[in-house]
Amino acid sequence: MRLERILVAQLVEAADDAPVSHFRRPPNELIWSLAMTESQFQAVRTAGFLLALGVAVALQYLAPHMRQRGSWRVNAAFWAINAAVIGVVCGACACTVARWAAAHDVGLLQRIDGIAWLALPATVAALDLVSYAWHRANHVIPFLWRFHQVHHSDPTFTASTALRFHPGELLLSLPLRLSVVAALGASPAGVVLFEILFAFANFFEHGDIDLPVALERRLGRVCITPALHRRHHSRQREELNTNFGTIFVFWDRLLGTHRHSSSTQRVRTGLPYIDSPPTIGSALGLPLRAPLWQEAAVRAQGSNR
Repeated sequence: MRLERILVAQLVEAADDAPVSHFRRPPNELIWSLAMTESQFQAVRTAGFLLALGVAVALQYLAPHMRQRGSWRVNAAFWAINAAVIGVVCGACACTVARWAAAHDVGLLQRIDGIAWLALPATVAALDLVSYAWHRANHVIPFLWRFHQVHHSDPTFTASTALRFHPGELLLSLPLRLSVVAALGASPAGVVLFEILFAFANFFEHGDIDLPVALERRLGRVCITPALHRRHHSRQREELNTNFGTIFVFWDRLLGTHRHSSSTQRVRTGLPYIDSPPTIGSALGLPLRAPLWQEAAVRAQGSNR
């Protein structure tokens, strides 16, 4: 049975049995938190995902950086596999957890009176910070990197790279993400807003896109730009461990991982220990293979002689 079904049963029971006075939040705020169903959540999230992909592809066509074709076949295959796996295991479980938290008066935002106006931006900022922390952990912890290296194994850098994640990485991230939604007391609306903004940022920053210098400078003060994230996908290990943010650039600046980059610079992307583009089969098997950083460094030294 899916996690979503178990939580829905508990949610319905709590909402039916508990009087309105049980909830710390006013009735109108409580209704607003519970109003979005799992099916509505899925529909809104899917529409945002498709719109974000369309915008990124259009920008790649209108303002290309290197006119790369991209690894669309392999990356689309990863998207299909992940949609099936996460659909079976989780579905709209983030929405279900948010509804459960509201029904049981769980979470920080549920317990602080008079800040309804702050709930949406606080949810987006908090979940983006968690995304930064998880992303950075994937680069620091060897076991997590075995899965995350699949994302970086794309030798090209286009909007389709945003689809390239090993299902193991997504499954490993679920307990953390759901725990934060519950601890925060995020509303379904706040969670779906974050996921839509995350989708737009994810596709945009992976895009083969050039931005005008002035616009890129302004955006780069707040958001992650394609140039900043392109630097993160560099084959050079010291650059690979920078610019971990997805939506906001603040976390990188505050925590010392920001590295400047611009559309005027060319970055060779991919992994130094993977010479040919992996097939979907070999990419799925990458977690079984230890990263060969030392061999890659030796080859690089040899080529520089």
